[in-house]
Amino acid sequence: MKKLVNTVKNQVVEKERTAVLRLELDYELATLFDAMNENNEDLKLKSKQRLEKIRQELLRLKAL
Repeated sequence: MKKLVNTVKNQVVEKERTAVLRLELDYELATLFDAMNENNEDLKLKSKQRLEKIRQELLRLKAL
């Protein structure tokens, strides 16, 4: 029974984390868009790196 409860809790946590990551993804895409409009290479690089980290975490969550 405890395994079932833990499994359900983990699924809820994963869904919540996925929702947060999607919000972070939207924000970071907006940041990248602004950096592109301003030709800010430093900000573009930082946004791309953050987007890659978000992508990797989303892929990891989907694989679980």
